[in-house]
Amino acid sequence: MDAITARELVTAVSGKLIKGNENEFFTGICTDSRIFEEKEVFFALKGETSDGHKFIPMAVDKGCRLCVISDEKWIEGVDECTFISVEDTLAALQVLTKWYLDKIAVKKIAVTGSVGKTSTRDMVYYILSEKYKTGRPIKNYNSDVGIPLTVSKFSSDLEMAVLEEGMEFAGEIHRLVDMTRPDVAIITNVGISHLENLGSRENLYKAKMEITDFFGKDNVLIINESNDMLDKSRISGEYKVISIGEKGTEDYVVKEIFDRGLDGVVFRLETKGKTAKFTLNIPGAHNALNAALAIASCDLYGVSWEKAQRGLLKMELTGKRLKVRENKGIRVLDDSYNAAPDSVKSAIKTMETTGSKRRIAILGAMNELGDDTPKHHYEVGTYAADHRIDLVIGIEPKAKDIVRGAVDGGTKGIYFDKKEDLYPHLREILKDGDLVLTKASMTRHFWEIADEIMNL
Repeated sequence: MDAITARELVTAVSGKLIKGNENEFFTGICTDSRIFEEKEVFFALKGETSDGHKFIPMAVDKGCRLCVISDEKWIEGVDECTFISVEDTLAALQVLTKWYLDKIAVKKIAVTGSVGKTSTRDMVYYILSEKYKTGRPIKNYNSDVGIPLTVSKFSSDLEMAVLEEGMEFAGEIHRLVDMTRPDVAIITNVGISHLENLGSRENLYKAKMEITDFFGKDNVLIINESNDMLDKSRISGEYKVISIGEKGTEDYVVKEIFDRGLDGVVFRLETKGKTAKFTLNIPGAHNALNAALAIASCDLYGVSWEKAQRGLLKMELTGKRLKVRENKGIRVLDDSYNAAPDSVKSAIKTMETTGSKRRIAILGAMNELGDDTPKHHYEVGTYAADHRIDLVIGIEPKAKDIVRGAVDGGTKGIYFDKKEDLYPHLREILKDGDLVLTKASMTRHFWEIADEIMNL
């Protein structure tokens, strides 16, 4: 982040300097006093269960010299710091983010979707980086706090920024795009994640479409028409819409997808008489569609397909996404960052196309699926049975339906109440030559199972 003075901050967020030096400056943002770094401004955020104001002394002890607060009683006796008072610290953080993005005048591409948004975001980043200085989210930051923390790492020499817009409820993406105002938006798909909160896929579609709420004639929306909820003909607005898909009628047509299992994917892309082959070194046939979305977005900024090919070959997935780990002849496909029915099925499909003696899926709960939760878990189990999974291991109560579906589908199934109950049995269950998938919603911490296998 370029240096910003307390005086500039006061103006940007309509705050009030109540103590300290208006020439104090910062070059980063902190919302967690435990990880404060030099020359950051500390925003004392109030949450449902915690109040950041309590941690002002810790931040000051670590060298903080500038704080944004909403409760002035906490500054008594703290003389080493400059304090700016605002009505709402979270709102001020978001206003500052918007102000800073405008100040550095960077072009922005935003990605949302039920699944695949982080992978697509990373693809856009790797392609753009072949031509432009490009920024992207740190870690998996895609929320009303995460996005400001990401933007705080951007400097004025940045040419392009790739952002990820996450959501659980209606209205959340609206708030995020009000802060970021993307030039181009990508919707990867509309699945069934968050149905518990939104009630229907139509409501989920409307929530994803909030990414266009501030669009005008100069903006572009890119959609995956292979998804049944995304259809160019149902979208109205003065902005441009570009489609990708496999039917042959889209603006960008994906053809000849060759799934190489854990070795990656090869596919052909066609548009307006132009065609080329692309190779991904990351697994999952579904990533061909994600890559097409990324290529289409980068076309808008003049990135050649030759550069796109090079960028995609360099790509590495963020976090616990389809990471291949190996120990004692056992390969683990660690895809434990999160789970929804579509993403679990995609991971199973990748296993099916990968050579191995046995395929074992260790699966847990998929959250926020609403009233049809048992049905969706059962269908994942039958899908596993239909796609050459030799053994399905379910962990925790919701996964009982996964095991039931697998057994009804004709494959073997084992159930454990909790993942710790599985650990003593891993040595007897797993054998040399096995391919093992670990996947569940992020709150289940299934990467711990992968870690246990690595320590056998």
